[in-house]
Amino acid sequence: MVDASTAFTLLLLLYLAVQLVKLQRKKKQFPPGPTPLPIIGSLWQLKFVKMHRDTLMEEAKTFGDIYTLWLGPFPLIVLNGYQGVKDGLATHPEDFAARPITPFFRNMGKKVGIMLATGETWKTQRRFSIMILKSLGLGRRTMEFQIQEEACHLVESFMNMKGKPMNPSSFLTLAVSNVICAVVFGHRFSDDNKEFHDLLETVEHMFRFGGTFWQYLYDILPWLMHHLPGPHKGVFSDCDILRAFIRNEIRKHQERGVPSEPGDFIDYYLTQIEKTKGQSTPAYDEDNMIQSIFDLFLGGTETSSTTLSWALLYMVAYPDVQAKVQKEIDAVLTPSQTICYEDRKNLPYTNAVIHEVQRFSNIVSTGMPRLCTKDTMIRQFPVKKGSVIFSNMASSLYDPKEWETPRQFNPSHFLDKDGNFTCRDAFIPFSIGHRVCLGEHMARTELFVFFSSLLRTFNFRLPDGVKEVSIEPIWGATLRPHHFEICAVAR
Repeated sequence: MVDASTAFTLLLLLYLAVQLVKLQRKKKQFPPGPTPLPIIGSLWQLKFVKMHRDTLMEEAKTFGDIYTLWLGPFPLIVLNGYQGVKDGLATHPEDFAARPITPFFRNMGKKVGIMLATGETWKTQRRFSIMILKSLGLGRRTMEFQIQEEACHLVESFMNMKGKPMNPSSFLTLAVSNVICAVVFGHRFSDDNKEFHDLLETVEHMFRFGGTFWQYLYDILPWLMHHLPGPHKGVFSDCDILRAFIRNEIRKHQERGVPSEPGDFIDYYLTQIEKTKGQSTPAYDEDNMIQSIFDLFLGGTETSSTTLSWALLYMVAYPDVQAKVQKEIDAVLTPSQTICYEDRKNLPYTNAVIHEVQRFSNIVSTGMPRLCTKDTMIRQFPVKKGSVIFSNMASSLYDPKEWETPRQFNPSHFLDKDGNFTCRDAFIPFSIGHRVCLGEHMARTELFVFFSSLLRTFNFRLPDGVKEVSIEPIWGATLRPHHFEICAVAR
């Protein structure tokens, strides 16, 4: 007679065999890819657990630049190489403008706001947020003034270090974050504000978690992970801390009343809530306001500050590039001249270096996933409504068909034969299609003004006794450099 444990094992094996057959049939409806297994999908292969920047590009060599991975039972259509990403996101951009609301995204974003919302909610909040940012000076001198002011504070902070070894990350994060704070909250935070520094560390912790195996595991087994301890619990707690901080700033605005002339994002949003209060289903409420600010704060802090960290790291790794940037700046700008974004037109090499920093560091290695909103095609592959699209941004920025030396830091990628700046179509660090980063212009201005201000003022070098520095990234929601220290020596 078969005992209970043997019977259970046989039933389990039968269940897995049936699921495997179903999975293989389902697999034929999608672009080719590695064989998935029941429950774990493609994660049975260790390389998909310990992801690095080249993992997805390596798979494309076998399956082509449009292929399918399986996150548990869920298929992900991967777009690889510039042409693959373009064909997927730009040919029919409206078909891939939605966001899949995975269990992790649902818990983190509550299906409201901009970044982790989809459908009409996303359209309404994004459109309104862009309108507010333009009203506050996005793309004009008023917002650039905020960036120039923070550049002055940043230079002063570096100067106070008196050439001693330091990790520039916290200074850069504070400067970049204060730009978005001035826009959203109407004020900046001082260098010695401990609460704000703790908040920035909370944000950094969230980005460290993103894109890790723990996030994938949460999406595969949310019912189990909800009851288990782990780093995912800390991330959701971090989200609550940031929302509480934002909620407190909103309360301060409410206590002083809505002004006749809005001065920041919160003022504009509170005014809009009042205007639409009588509607049966108002599109503007406090939950959407908090999450929209949450998204702007995250997007306006981490990406630019991390890119600037890479920029300074590359300057000490490639001192000849640093010297050439400084020579060009010295020839064009006076020491007392306020640097503005328009100056990039007269500083082609400096502009090329900044773009090469973005390309080579490639901090957002894989774009946020998109959701197909109707049956469509990507090249010869039919894509069903509800399919999840995963764009491998690194593969575009490292595409050997688009860049002469993709694995080298080479500012000449952005210069023509006469030394004039030129930007290639494959340069898509802010993504493409309808979900392109709404803060792209602000980020470009920050990178140029901050980088040029620092290079004009300081020589950056490694501390005494340090011979080299790693330029390999740490995997996460953004690719960050390992801890490093440099000396900023006044010129």
